[in-house]
Amino acid sequence: MTGRKGRWPKIDQDTGIEDTALLILEWLAERGVNAMIRVDAERVAESSPVWTFAASGGPLEKGMRADGASAAVCLSLAVAKLREIGVDVPY
Repeated sequence: MTGRKGRWPKIDQDTGIEDTALLILEWLAERGVNAMIRVDAERVAESSPVWTFAASGGPLEKGMRADGASAAVCLSLAVAKLREIGVDVPY
């Protein structure tokens, strides 16, 4: 952790959500949420979404997962799902 709670760097809105991935993961961890994003090469052969975001713990009553064909799609879906269940991710 950075030890800089509440003092996040400004994000360039012209770059993709992938640029904020680590900030999102760190922000979630500071709130007691266990989270990860991964890529699964085996799913490429299956023509399945290869990126997965998973989170559990903290304010989440149960775990959640989002899958996408790219890191950007996966993270965007994950942030949208987190917001739907009441975790207001600031990115």
